[in-house]
Amino acid sequence: MENEDNIHGERRGRGRIEVICGSMFSGKTEELIRRMRRAKFARQKVEIYKPVIDTRYSKEDVVSHDHNVITSTPVDSSSAILLFSGDIDVVGIDEAQFFDDGLADVCNQLANRGVRVIVAGLDMDYRGKPFGPIPSLLAIADEVTKVHAICVRCGNLAYISHRLVHNDKRVLLGEKDEYEPLCRDCYNKLVGKE
Repeated sequence: MENEDNIHGERRGRGRIEVICGSMFSGKTEELIRRMRRAKFARQKVEIYKPVIDTRYSKEDVVSHDHNVITSTPVDSSSAILLFSGDIDVVGIDEAQFFDDGLADVCNQLANRGVRVIVAGLDMDYRGKPFGPIPSLLAIADEVTKVHAICVRCGNLAYISHRLVHNDKRVLLGEKDEYEPLCRDCYNKLVGKE
């Protein structure tokens, strides 16, 4: 089936890495689910993975903030993705920032085997620092989509996921009670970076 068109005109067998990144509440998971559903509709074999630590809405499923759901396989390391992706056309990976630094290599291996890899994750942590394996994935991606939430204070495009609760842990799973999307200006004013 290498490089042959499916019934919807999409090509199979052309490996690539697509990264969807941005702040919380920007629609990263929504876009991942949309792309995975299109691939399923195109009769491609798809599998989506998420880190086992992401249990906010469901232990097994990938769930967006708008409660759209797609079945996934929780894994505890990036190397497990290779083990489970034997005969797959499209691999989706959600909450990629929580995976280990080997994720970029795993995605490269999959793409080199002809798999379309779609990765969604936060590009920065709550302090504005590059998060987990996302910077490496951005460097090797064939396509990058940066999505934006709306700043809850001024209505401009959000730049960062601002943490509302005091906790210095880098990884703190949360929702609207723990984080808010802010633009660069509102964030800098709030944390005194002017």
